[in-house]
Amino acid sequence: MVSSLALWRDRKGQVSPLRVATLAVLLWPALLGIFDASRGALGGRPLNEVIHRSGWWALVFLLASLAVTPLRQAGGFARLFDVRRMIGVAAFCYAALHLTLYVADQGFNLLKVVGEIVSRLYLTIGFVALLGLTVLAATSNDAMLKRLGGLTWRRLHQITYAIAVLGLVHFFQQTKADITQPTLFAGLFVWMMGYRLLSRASEGALGWPSLLGLALLAAALTFAGDAIGLWITAGRPPFLGFLPLYVGALLDPDLGIRPGWPVLGAGLAVAALEAFRSRRRRVASPRPRPIPRAAAS
Repeated sequence: MVSSLALWRDRKGQVSPLRVATLAVLLWPALLGIFDASRGALGGRPLNEVIHRSGWWALVFLLASLAVTPLRQAGGFARLFDVRRMIGVAAFCYAALHLTLYVADQGFNLLKVVGEIVSRLYLTIGFVALLGLTVLAATSNDAMLKRLGGLTWRRLHQITYAIAVLGLVHFFQQTKADITQPTLFAGLFVWMMGYRLLSRASEGALGWPSLLGLALLAAALTFAGDAIGLWITAGRPPFLGFLPLYVGALLDPDLGIRPGWPVLGAGLAVAALEAFRSRRRRVASPRPRPIPRAAAS
């Protein structure tokens, strides 16, 4: 029997290159933080910097765990299913580290921490998300899957979607000046949820035309959200007058890449991959041989 701590081995007890690579990626942010701290590269407020880093990576890994399903189905990366649990648990670990570092920043004054969480809405939302991740991490093992039953376990772990929404809201509220990254994450989340809704409606994997439409819709919503966010942070000039400025911003490289472009690129990449796989399946499928007339008669 394989130990649950041997994360680099698959269920058969063999070393899995995918698991090794995934484990390295999951540990890399923590190791990078330790390295930056050792050389004094965390700025004037090092503890505050690692607080933000750990929260950022918690959300990144949470969204990465949600990306496994569309990549496995539309992209054909079936083996990603084997590491989805690892990614989800890593999201919990970084979220727990995020709170622990915040407590340390408050001088381990638990009464003050509780008061801050209760009085500040964005902290309340983040704490509720952490509680949800704790439940998911505690029930992510095979023993709990067997104890709860497959159906109950799947329904319980559907709260991942609500937790992701809370995490995104927490990120938006915490980011005051530049909303580019929260908008990008929200756009990717919209694409992933749209994929799930369309996949359930069609009762199967989506074809490339549906994926193309989903990419365009998710990108359009991301561009719209980005424009509204910039309009709000710009002091709320007349919105109709702001639209031409935003269209110009989309084409101005000096203003940076707006989040709608990566969302569009990711969606188009998945659609192109599905189109390529669909073409290969058609080419590989054997064509029926014509029946000779004599044999047919």
